[in-house]
Amino acid sequence: MIDLHTHTTASDGRCTPEELVARAAAAGVRVLAVTDHDTVGGCARAAAACAAAAVEFVPGIEITAVVDGGDVHLLGYFIDTQAASLGSFLAEQRRRRVERVRRMIGRLHALGIPLDADAILRPGLEDTAKAVGRPWIARALVAGGHAADMREAFERWLVRGRPAFEPRIGPAPAEVVERIHQARGLASLAHPALLDHDEWIPDLAGAGLDAIEAYHSAHDETATRRYLALAARHGLAVSGGSDYHADEAHDAKRPGSVTLPADAYAALVRRRAATRASASGSDTSS
Repeated sequence: MIDLHTHTTASDGRCTPEELVARAAAAGVRVLAVTDHDTVGGCARAAAACAAAAVEFVPGIEITAVVDGGDVHLLGYFIDTQAASLGSFLAEQRRRRVERVRRMIGRLHALGIPLDADAILRPGLEDTAKAVGRPWIARALVAGGHAADMREAFERWLVRGRPAFEPRIGPAPAEVVERIHQARGLASLAHPALLDHDEWIPDLAGAGLDAIEAYHSAHDETATRRYLALAARHGLAVSGGSDYHADEAHDAKRPGSVTLPADAYAALVRRRAATRASASGSDTSS
């Protein structure tokens, strides 16, 4: 099994990096990417755990871009997690996340739901490598009895059109693709069926997008075939993974519940090698 989309407690996952790797190895995953939102804070620990479990590790990330006030998620694979330009960019992304969560908690307070913002944000403020987000609010709503579960918390309060929603401020997708490339990674469009803007794919391909996540827990067979065809049409590779968070708000029940075919992973590896060779040639040609 090859799972290139998972999350840890460094962002909105419920497993520590070590717990995630243990669950992935037990499920039969042999290649694993950790793709936390706007942080690489879990990668080093996941890499060490993968080495101990004989699982191939792919350093990754899921970065949020914004188009017309809506989120566009871009996955980065094989990135240099120590790249200085990526680090400063992600620090700003996480700062904006904290501000957004504070604004949403303020909206809830005005609606008569007084959550403790300092308590909700404390893990992200004490460890600035952690990326806060709406799931942190959702868990507080459930704990306070304001929703039965995280799905209800989102659907009642936290999604677009609901009372506590705040639009995100962030970079355009083309900038995110460039940031991933600067970190020597490949950029893939995450769960495009959830985005539901296939008409954006040609422009993203023109901006340097490397792949489309055709295999995902929210994609049925029809969607998978559609994105395989779109990837082929635009000369893109394909990626895939479970999007495992270890919570009830996401479809994946275990790591590896969606797997990328071995030949598709091999194509990603070849593309990575080709792009790095091209970049190296550019660096030494003048």
